[in-house]
Amino acid sequence: MQEFVSISVRDPRLHKDDFWRTHVDYEIHLCVSTNSMCFRKKTSSVRRRYSEFVWLRHCLEQNALIIVLPRLPPRNPFFSMRKTEQVFQRMKGLQDFLENVVHTPLLLSDSRLHLFLQSDLSITKIERCALGKTRYTVAEAIQRSVGGCIRLEDKCVLMRFVPPKHQTKPKPNCIS
Repeated sequence: MQEFVSISVRDPRLHKDDFWRTHVDYEIHLCVSTNSMCFRKKTSSVRRRYSEFVWLRHCLEQNALIIVLPRLPPRNPFFSMRKTEQVFQRMKGLQDFLENVVHTPLLLSDSRLHLFLQSDLSITKIERCALGKTRYTVAEAIQRSVGGCIRLEDKCVLMRFVPPKHQTKPKPNCIS
Protein backbone atom coordinates (compact mmCIF):
# COMPACT_ATOMS: atom_id res chain seq x y z
CA MET A 1 0.00 0.00 0.00
CA GLN A 2 1.40 3.38 -0.99
CA GLU A 3 1.74 6.05 1.66
CA PHE A 4 -0.31 9.19 1.19
CA VAL A 5 0.62 12.39 3.01
CA SER A 6 -1.56 15.45 2.60
CA ILE A 7 -0.49 18.76 4.05
CA SER A 8 -2.27 22.06 3.82
CA VAL A 9 -1.55 25.57 5.05
CA ARG A 10 -4.73 27.52 5.69
CA ASP A 11 -6.70 29.82 7.98
CA PRO A 12 -4.36 32.83 8.39
CA ARG A 13 -4.93 34.77 11.62
CA LEU A 14 -3.65 38.16 12.59
CA HIS A 15 -2.23 38.49 16.13
CA LYS A 16 -1.67 41.84 17.78
CA ASP A 17 1.59 41.69 19.77
CA ASP A 18 1.42 45.25 21.04
CA PHE A 19 0.28 48.66 19.80
CA TRP A 20 2.64 48.68 16.80
CA ARG A 21 3.48 45.07 16.02
CA THR A 22 1.38 42.26 14.65
CA HIS A 23 2.08 38.88 13.11
CA VAL A 24 0.15 36.32 11.10
CA ASP A 25 0.08 32.62 11.83
CA TYR A 26 -1.28 29.78 9.72
CA GLU A 27 -2.85 26.43 10.46
CA ILE A 28 -0.85 23.47 9.20
CA HIS A 29 -3.09 20.45 8.74
CA LEU A 30 -1.32 17.13 8.21
CA CYS A 31 -3.07 13.94 7.18
CA VAL A 32 -1.33 10.59 6.71
CA SER A 33 -3.01 7.46 5.39
CA THR A 34 -1.56 3.95 5.77
CA ASN A 35 0.38 2.57 8.69
CA SER A 36 3.48 4.64 8.03
CA MET A 37 5.79 4.97 11.00
CA CYS A 38 7.09 8.33 9.77
CA PHE A 39 4.42 10.28 11.64
CA ARG A 40 3.16 9.53 15.15
CA LYS A 41 -0.33 10.88 14.53
CA LYS A 42 -2.39 10.23 11.44
CA THR A 43 -3.91 13.71 11.57
CA SER A 44 -2.70 16.85 13.27
CA SER A 45 -3.28 20.53 13.18
CA VAL A 46 -0.93 23.19 14.55
CA ARG A 47 -0.47 26.94 14.08
CA ARG A 48 2.87 28.40 12.97
CA ARG A 49 4.05 31.82 11.89
CA TYR A 50 6.33 32.66 8.97
CA SER A 51 9.42 33.17 11.17
CA GLU A 52 9.00 29.61 12.46
CA PHE A 53 9.06 28.30 8.90
CA VAL A 54 12.32 30.22 8.40
CA TRP A 55 13.71 28.54 11.54
CA LEU A 56 12.63 25.09 10.30
CA ARG A 57 14.25 25.59 6.91
CA HIS A 58 17.49 26.67 8.60
CA CYS A 59 17.44 23.55 10.82
CA LEU A 60 16.81 21.23 7.90
CA GLU A 61 19.52 22.94 5.87
CA GLN A 62 22.08 22.33 8.63
CA ASN A 63 21.05 18.69 8.98
CA ALA A 64 20.85 17.73 5.30
CA LEU A 65 23.89 19.21 3.63
CA ILE A 66 23.58 17.22 0.39
CA ILE A 67 19.97 18.18 -0.34
CA VAL A 68 18.91 21.40 -1.97
CA LEU A 69 15.94 22.50 0.10
CA PRO A 70 12.89 24.13 -1.43
CA ARG A 71 12.64 27.87 -0.98
CA LEU A 72 10.19 29.67 1.23
CA PRO A 73 8.13 32.52 -0.14
CA PRO A 74 10.14 35.73 0.24
CA ARG A 75 9.82 37.83 3.38
CA ASN A 76 7.75 40.91 2.61
CA PRO A 77 8.05 43.86 5.01
CA PHE A 78 4.82 45.27 3.54
CA PHE A 79 2.79 42.07 3.94
CA SER A 80 -0.86 42.85 4.59
CA MET A 81 -3.81 40.61 5.47
CA ARG A 82 -5.98 43.01 3.50
CA LYS A 83 -4.22 42.06 0.26
CA THR A 84 -5.77 38.67 -0.43
CA GLU A 85 -3.41 37.89 -3.30
CA GLN A 86 -0.39 38.36 -0.97
CA VAL A 87 -1.95 36.12 1.68
CA PHE A 88 -2.80 33.45 -0.90
CA GLN A 89 0.70 33.52 -2.42
CA ARG A 90 2.35 33.18 0.98
CA MET A 91 0.10 30.29 2.04
CA LYS A 92 0.72 28.53 -1.28
CA GLY A 93 4.49 29.05 -0.93
CA LEU A 94 4.50 27.70 2.64
CA GLN A 95 2.40 24.71 1.59
CA ASP A 96 4.66 23.96 -1.41
CA PHE A 97 7.68 24.12 0.91
CA LEU A 98 6.15 21.66 3.39
CA GLU A 99 4.93 19.29 0.67
CA ASN A 100 8.45 19.07 -0.74
CA VAL A 101 9.92 18.54 2.72
CA VAL A 102 7.55 15.73 3.78
CA HIS A 103 8.17 13.93 0.48
CA THR A 104 11.95 13.93 0.94
CA PRO A 105 12.81 10.78 2.94
CA LEU A 106 16.16 12.05 4.23
CA LEU A 107 14.49 15.07 5.87
CA LEU A 108 11.96 12.89 7.70
CA SER A 109 14.67 11.76 10.13
CA ASP A 110 14.80 15.22 11.77
CA SER A 111 12.78 15.18 15.00
CA ARG A 112 12.43 18.98 14.87
CA LEU A 113 10.39 18.60 11.67
CA HIS A 114 7.98 16.20 13.40
CA LEU A 115 7.65 18.46 16.42
CA PHE A 116 7.08 21.47 14.15
CA LEU A 117 4.30 19.67 12.26
CA GLN A 118 2.64 17.70 15.04
CA SER A 119 3.13 19.51 18.34
CA ASP A 120 2.19 22.91 19.64
CA LEU A 121 5.58 23.42 21.30
CA SER A 122 7.36 26.73 20.85
CA ILE A 123 10.58 26.78 18.82
CA THR A 124 12.66 26.98 22.02
CA LYS A 125 10.91 23.92 23.46
CA ILE A 126 11.25 22.05 20.14
CA GLU A 127 15.02 22.65 20.26
CA ARG A 128 15.26 21.49 23.87
CA CYS A 129 13.11 18.41 23.24
CA ALA A 130 15.09 17.41 20.14
CA LEU A 131 18.30 17.65 22.20
CA GLY A 132 16.80 15.49 24.97
CA LYS A 133 16.75 18.36 27.47
CA THR A 134 13.10 18.02 28.51
CA ARG A 135 11.23 15.63 30.82
CA TYR A 136 9.32 14.33 27.80
CA THR A 137 10.41 12.59 24.62
CA VAL A 138 9.63 13.70 21.07
CA ALA A 139 6.93 11.02 20.85
CA GLU A 140 5.35 12.13 24.15
CA ALA A 141 5.37 15.79 23.04
CA ILE A 142 3.55 14.86 19.85
CA GLN A 143 1.02 12.61 21.60
CA ARG A 144 0.25 15.29 24.22
CA SER A 145 -0.28 17.99 21.61
CA VAL A 146 -3.77 19.37 21.66
CA GLY A 147 -3.64 19.89 17.89
CA GLY A 148 -5.06 23.15 16.69
CA CYS A 149 -5.85 24.76 20.02
CA ILE A 150 -4.56 28.25 20.46
CA ARG A 151 -2.63 29.01 23.62
CA LEU A 152 -4.64 31.10 26.08
CA GLU A 153 -2.01 33.83 26.31
CA ASP A 154 -2.25 34.54 22.57
CA LYS A 155 -4.28 37.59 21.70
CA CYS A 156 -5.91 36.78 18.42
CA VAL A 157 -7.76 39.08 16.08
CA LEU A 158 -9.67 36.93 13.63
CA MET A 159 -9.78 38.26 10.11
CA ARG A 160 -11.75 36.38 7.50
CA PHE A 161 -9.58 35.51 4.53
CA VAL A 162 -11.35 35.23 1.20
CA PRO A 163 -9.08 33.49 -1.31
CA PRO A 164 -8.69 34.95 -4.80
CA LYS A 165 -11.00 33.52 -7.46
CA HIS A 166 -8.26 31.59 -9.26
CA GLN A 167 -7.39 29.48 -6.20
CA THR A 168 -7.25 25.77 -6.83
CA LYS A 169 -9.81 23.49 -5.19
CA PRO A 170 -8.90 22.55 -1.62
CA LYS A 171 -7.63 19.04 -1.04
CA PRO A 172 -10.10 16.64 0.56
CA ASN A 173 -9.99 16.53 4.34
CA CYS A 174 -8.91 13.39 6.11
CA ILE A 175 -11.36 11.37 8.05
CA SER A 176 -9.89 10.74 11.48
